[in-house]
Amino acid sequence: MEVRLAKSAGFCFGVKRAVDTVYEQIETGKKIYTYGPIIHNEDVVNDLREKGVQVIETKEDLEQLKEGVVIIRSHGVPKSIYGILEKNGVEYVDATCPFVKRIHSIVEKESMAGRKVIIIGNDGHPEVEGIQGWSVTPATVVETVEQAEKFEANPGEKLSIVSQTTFNYNKFQELVEIFQKKRYDVNVARTICNATSERQEEAREIAKIADAMVVVGGAHSSNTRKLYEICSGECENTYFIKTLDDLHLELPKSVKLVGITAGASTPSKIIEEVQRYVRINF
Repeated sequence: MEVRLAKSAGFCFGVKRAVDTVYEQIETGKKIYTYGPIIHNEDVVNDLREKGVQVIETKEDLEQLKEGVVIIRSHGVPKSIYGILEKNGVEYVDATCPFVKRIHSIVEKESMAGRKVIIIGNDGHPEVEGIQGWSVTPATVVETVEQAEKFEANPGEKLSIVSQTTFNYNKFQELVEIFQKKRYDVNVARTICNATSERQEEAREIAKIADAMVVVGGAHSSNTRKLYEICSGECENTYFIKTLDDLHLELPKSVKLVGITAGASTPSKIIEEVQRYVRINF
């Protein structure tokens, strides 16, 4: 039986950069905080906690902070968060992914020019909430075909569409077409990062030929859920696991190919454990 691991599986550039930043800051001996979990992976977050890193969960808690170093995660934050940190004189390190930073810039510019911002992404996701916080007027989040169909622009209103960096590329295209068919004046920025597109396409191609597919990643990871969605659409026997402990494969002897992919927040150690287990036991 062949086990095929996706080349793009695991940490993307932005996540690796953010995680490395936290570990580097720990070495300074200062009190380290992250605004929200640095990534959607419990193992990494727990390891950092054991090393003294604390997670600030709310804006209200951040406003009470007067010392230490705050690390802004790769998802990015609303513009107002920078204002709080600077007002209180709290040192911070910005580990926002450059691809996300680009979206912030686009949204701020387009909204200041009077365009209504549409964010195609998962409502409530930290990256999306951060993007919303850079629009000078309220931005609308659209995730489904139904929401896109129901949306109505005001007379003469111009639209600007951006996307969460980890959104499903094909679904993004589908939703954009709905807006375009309504003949709105629309500017579309292609803001799904290349790493996400490549990861999704690679997973799709492996799932098409695999007898079973294993998708590894955190339960709260948006990009991992999208990988599972893509793979399960191509391969009936698709498993979504967080760690090796969750893997309960029951494969018939006729299985010839098992594919493995992983979300952008999945450490290489976990991926290697899953790959080794499948190779040895099947």
